[in-house]
Amino acid sequence: MDTRYIFVTGGVVSSLGKGIISSSLARLLLSRGFSVTIQKFDPYINIDPGTLNPYEHGECYVTVDGHEADLDLGHYERFTNIKTTRANNITTGRVYQSVIDKERRGDYLGKTVQIIPHITDEIKRNVKLLGTTGKYDLVITEIGGTVGDIESLPFLEAVRQLRWELGNKCICVHLTYVPYIRAAKELKTKPTQHSVKLLQQEGIQPDILVLRTEKDIPAAMRRKVAQFCNVSVDAVIQSIDVPSIYEVPLMMHRQGLDTLVLTKTDMPCKGEPDLTKWNHFLDKMNNASTEVKIGLVGKYVELQDAYKSIDESLFQACTYHDRKLNLTYINSERINDANVEQLLAGMDGIIVAPGFGQRGTEGKFAALKWCREHDMPTFGICLGMQCMVIEFARNVLHMDDANSTEIDPKTRHNVIDLMEEQKSITNMGGTMRLGAYACHLKQGTRVAKAYDTLHIEERHRHRFEFNDEFRQQFEAAGMVCAGENPETHLVEAVELPDHRWYIGVQYHPEYQSTVLSPHPLFMDFIRACISK
Repeated sequence: MDTRYIFVTGGVVSSLGKGIISSSLARLLLSRGFSVTIQKFDPYINIDPGTLNPYEHGECYVTVDGHEADLDLGHYERFTNIKTTRANNITTGRVYQSVIDKERRGDYLGKTVQIIPHITDEIKRNVKLLGTTGKYDLVITEIGGTVGDIESLPFLEAVRQLRWELGNKCICVHLTYVPYIRAAKELKTKPTQHSVKLLQQEGIQPDILVLRTEKDIPAAMRRKVAQFCNVSVDAVIQSIDVPSIYEVPLMMHRQGLDTLVLTKTDMPCKGEPDLTKWNHFLDKMNNASTEVKIGLVGKYVELQDAYKSIDESLFQACTYHDRKLNLTYINSERINDANVEQLLAGMDGIIVAPGFGQRGTEGKFAALKWCREHDMPTFGICLGMQCMVIEFARNVLHMDDANSTEIDPKTRHNVIDLMEEQKSITNMGGTMRLGAYACHLKQGTRVAKAYDTLHIEERHRHRFEFNDEFRQQFEAAGMVCAGENPETHLVEAVELPDHRWYIGVQYHPEYQSTVLSPHPLFMDFIRACISK
């Protein structure tokens, strides 16, 4: 069976939830037995979001093959249980870099390199790359940005060309916004009409419209939208606000989005999707009543998406324990020894978040000291683990100036440091350990019991490492190095076995937690928080 291609575009405003609609559609198609993947095309010129400030773009997600990607790939994985790679996220920067590399090699035989056909051909090549593997029945491609943006034009032109080349093997789902004017007590469809008109001006007629709305859109209004936008009435679907993003697949199915997509692409459409496990999760989510109070200590706490994967991992673990997550963000720049008890004492557990740089680390040290001394269930991730090590060195091993050389290059007790082979690399990103690496866990440790295995593979995104020269001192004082890389022997996990739950990991377990497969470490952490 030839691969079908579904393009998801957006109009009117950004942040409407193209990623959630794409993920929901993928979940429905997977539940019908089709093989599906999703990719995201981002119109910014950065090669990837790895060097972007979280204030610019929210969380940077990491794929198994070490690609730094848009946070929507996290949604894709959480909804589908399918691991993504660098092929699932392409930026304008990567497209242009590839074309320029080809031009330098002489691949274009001296021709003038232009947006059309060279840039659009490169975009089309990337669109079809996943389809040519023969693994997928359907490839969903989300086009970032908003119709009308200059940055998106080459991508939309590539979509237009593919619509003609692929015929009925290709459709466009357009997501727009229907605002509610409170003063007039009316929903307004004019922005949607203008958005579709802009898309039509680019030569693309949408096959399906998904209307984001805060209020129910009457049937008569949906018929009006269909008439003005040249779309069949049954292909106008509303996406009204729901309490949880995980309810969106059911809402889309009730309105027949999956059936429409299969029908319009000439794919077999029989029976109903098997959503048994998904509904089980939703039942637990909707029936949970007792709260678990978790404090997340980090420096980007005012940003909704900065710790998105951690937030969702905690939510999933709480749901499977029949609990509601009550998550409090605590700014690490505002914590000190004087106020730490006031900020943390009411929590059931504390997460110390990842990050880069010095800002906010002293607050993390203060939080970790209090948590360690008061036996608070505590989970340190990446920089959070490194801060656990530094705090322990300062206050238990009495190395007063202990630090990471990222924060203090001159520290005598560099308990966190660059590996020797990294020190000569100056290219930003060149010193990063990215992607999935193997880890061997020490038998009998809390970490090993949580995973119920001694051999795991987790994703990394960091530069600095636990300095192995200090391992013996740490273990003699009670901090166990519970996991290490089997090849390099780099420390990947530490724990205090005489505490209720005090574990730090160098990797990012949040990248692998999904709705149908919650991460065992988050599950064990929440279990400890509940028992507290």
